[in-house]
Amino acid sequence: MFYWVMKTIFVGPIVRLLFRPWTKGLDHIPVTGPAILASNHLSFSDSIFLPLAVPRPVVFLAKSEYFTGKGIKGRLTAAFFRLTNQLPMDRSGGTASADSLLAGADALAAGGLLGIYPEGTRSPDGRLYRGKTGVAKLALSTGVPVIPVAMIGTDKVQPIGRRIPNIRRVGTIIGKPLDFSRYHGLAEDRFVQRAVTDEIMYEIMRLSGQEYVDVYASTVKAQLAARRAGKTGRTVQQQRARDAVQISTRISMEPPETAPRAKAPGAITETGGSGGTPGPAAGK
Repeated sequence: MFYWVMKTIFVGPIVRLLFRPWTKGLDHIPVTGPAILASNHLSFSDSIFLPLAVPRPVVFLAKSEYFTGKGIKGRLTAAFFRLTNQLPMDRSGGTASADSLLAGADALAAGGLLGIYPEGTRSPDGRLYRGKTGVAKLALSTGVPVIPVAMIGTDKVQPIGRRIPNIRRVGTIIGKPLDFSRYHGLAEDRFVQRAVTDEIMYEIMRLSGQEYVDVYASTVKAQLAARRAGKTGRTVQQQRARDAVQISTRISMEPPETAPRAKAPGAITETGGSGGTPGPAAGK
C-alpha cells in the first residue's frame, strides 16, 4: 500500500512534473510473471526513476548499509527502504551474499519483478564497470528472463555526494528479455556465470552507450581513495568524502560544450585487474 501511494499520489506526480522522464521499450516488461531488471547504476536516484518507469511494482536488492543506519536518520532510511519493497543485499561475499540472493529468489518465486545493479555500486565516473555474477546466479537458478535496463542522465541529476538533485530530464531504456535456458543445469558453473554476466553487461552497454571498463567499480573506488589518501595523509574514509564532493562539483560546473562525450556502444577500456577474464563483448 505504501509503495502504491508513494508512486501514484505523492512522489510519482512530483517527479514526473519536475524531471519529465522518458521511457523506451516499455513493451519488453512482461504483464505478469517474474523477471530480473538488470540496470546500470549512475546515481542514488536510479532506484526512484526506474520503478516510476515500470507499471508493475519492482523489488530492489539494495546495499545492506541502508538498513543498518544509526540514529533517527538511519532508522527512517531503513524504514523507507523496507516500505518501498527494497531488500538488503550484503556485498561482502560468501555466505552473507548468498543469503541475500535467496531473498531475491523468493521475490521471483512469488512472480515479481526484481531490480538489481550488477555493478554492485554506483559508477564513480559515468562509465560502465564489470558486473558481479550475482545476477547470473539468480537468473540461472530460477530460470527467469533478464531484462537489461539503461538509466540515462541520472548521474547529472544527482551526482555522487549531491543531496539536492538538479532539475533536468532523465530517461530509461528497456531492452529485450535475455533467455539463458540454454545453460539449464549449469547454474553452479563459474565460467557459465561469468559468461551470462558479461552478456548482460554487454546489452546494458549497448543500450546506454557507456564506455565499458573491465574492472569492478568497487575496486576502482578503493584504489582511488587509497591513492589520494596516501598523498594527503588523510584516512581513506575522509578522502572518499572529499572525492565525492569534487566529482559532484566538477560535473555540475562543467560547460556543456566541453563535457566529455560517451564512446559509442562497444568501446571497451581495460585498466587491468581483470585477471584475463573476457569482458561483455566476449559474452555476446
